Order: sequence, then structure tokens, then C-alpha cells
Amino acid sequence: MRKLTLLLLCAFVTLPVVGQTTLNGAGATFPNPIYSKWFSEYHKLHPDIQMNYQSLGSGAGIHQVTEGTVDFGASDMPMTDGQLAEAQTKRNTRILNIPTVLGAVVPAYNIPGVSAEVKFTPDALAGIFLGTITKWNDKAITSVNPGVTFPDKPIVVVHRSDGSGTTFIWTDYLSKVSADWKSKVGSNTSVQWPIGLGGKGNEGVAGSIRQLSGAIGYIELIYAVQNNIEYGSVRNAAGVFAKASLQGVTAAAASAPKMPADFRVSITDAPGKDAYPISSFTWLLIPEQSKDAAKGKILADFLNWMATDGQKMTAALSYAPLPDGVVQKEKEAIKLVK
Repeated sequence: MRKLTLLLLCAFVTLPVVGQTTLNGAGATFPNPIYSKWFSEYHKLHPDIQMNYQSLGSGAGIHQVTEGTVDFGASDMPMTDGQLAEAQTKRNTRILNIPTVLGAVVPAYNIPGVSAEVKFTPDALAGIFLGTITKWNDKAITSVNPGVTFPDKPIVVVHRSDGSGTTFIWTDYLSKVSADWKSKVGSNTSVQWPIGLGGKGNEGVAGSIRQLSGAIGYIELIYAVQNNIEYGSVRNAAGVFAKASLQGVTAAAASAPKMPADFRVSITDAPGKDAYPISSFTWLLIPEQSKDAAKGKILADFLNWMATDGQKMTAALSYAPLPDGVVQKEKEAIKLVK
């Protein structure tokens, strides 16, 4: 009898949670570290709810939420008017762009023999990625880095190969600071790169930078920190060389244009001496009306938790929390999620 009881107990503890609900999402790699943390912590609070997130890039997030193959998407570029109209036609509901955190994209590099922090002007970054600055000892780089000895070595440019919000942030910035970049390449989640090697996701670009001598690429700050990759400071709109930090990202958000009602805003090249110039919000793409009302209710509850308790977890992963004013606006928008 005792043996039978033990067998029954073992069988019971291996049973799945009754009424388990799984929400599927896909999109941006930029916020994947904080999303993974949030989804894990939220599951601890609600064991019957599982968030399954695929870190595939912002382009995939926009596409999948538009087609209705996921319950929510994620992007580092707010959806355009055209994308929102297409999604509303296909899904018969509006897609809300809900800001989640602020982050920084950094110029990360692997320069043999250089351990000092490298300073980059906007012109130098545009020239490197346009292919007009091809060696590390080019005057455009050495002139603003006195005392640093750069090798006479080719620059290996690494960029994203997938549709990426990190690419949008980077090219949005370059389009604001370089007329040449704006006219020849422009800004989007995918662009025609004049030069360079492609890597998939922030993870892929970070890996290539680590492996390739002389490489430079753009990655989200947490990927540089976690992979111990050197990254440089960037001269901001006030003429100050700013290195990515939570304070610099927060300053960019504070000095950028006022947050619009639909939360679609760019804060790259923000004014202010303390602003880090390649900063951005990142967004969850949430259907106003879910196909499954129970999932809509879960999404609304998660978003409210994310906007309050979740914000306390951002700094540990090198993201800046949402400004209080944005959180208050966001709570009103979340009421629309059903």
C-alpha cells in the first residue's frame, strides 16, 4: 500500500500544471535579456502562465504579429503607418506599440594592441560604415584619440544580416548625423549595406566582433557587457564624447521630443551634454483585441506588472527604466488591451 502511495505521489508531481496557458511572442533581440528575465519572473508569480519568446529580430516580430502567428511581437523600431494599417486589415484590430525599456546601441570593436577607450565622431562612424574610412590609423579616428596608437590594419565592418530594430536605431542615428548616409543608405530594419559582413542577431554580431581581428560592429549595450567586448564613446549633439550608460540613455529620453500618444518616437542624436546619442526605446507590439480573450487579459496584466515591478529589474541588465511620465501614459493605453 505504501509503495502504491509513493507511485501515485510521483505520478502526481510530474503532471503538467492544470490549465496551463502559453503565450507565444517573437521579435527584437535588443531587449531579449530583459524579456527573458521578465517572462521567468512572471511565470514564478503565475505558474499556470508560460511566455514563449523567440529572439528573431524586429523584422520578424513585426511580420509575425501582422500575420497573427504570435500573440505578441517585439520591435526596436515602432511600426510605420503602413505597417499598422496592414496589420489592422489582416487582424481586424489595432496593434499598440508599448514601450518597455530604454537601451543603448554601441560601436563595439576588436582592435589588436588597443586597450584604451576609443572615441568616435559621427563622421567617423558614418565613414567606416560607408566604406570610405578603411583603416584603423585613418586620421578621422586618430585625430580625436591622441595618445592611442592604432595599427595600420584594415577595418572589418560587421552588421546585422536579419531584419533588425538594432539596425534601425543605428541607421536612424547615422541618417541624422550624416547627409551622405541619409542619401545613400537611409534608415530601416534592413538596408543595402555598402560594405561589411553580416551576423544574425545581436548575438551573431557580438560573436563576429570577438572572433575577427580589426572588427567593428553595432550591438546593444548588454551584449557588449556580457561578452566583454570593448566599445567606444560617441560625440553627441552637444559636442561631448559620451560612453553608453544608464544615465546617458535616461538623459537622452529626458531631452528628446515629447512622447506622442501612440508612443512612436525616435530619441537618437538627442540634445543635451549628458545624452548618449544612440539611445532608443524598445516596444512590445500588442493586439488591442486578442483572438483569445483570456490571453488578452493575461497580456494586460503582464504589461501592468512590467510597467511597475518589472522596471525595477532593468538596471542589472544595462537597460534604463521608463520615465515615470511614460509609465503613467502607458497604463492608460494598457486599459485598451482585451
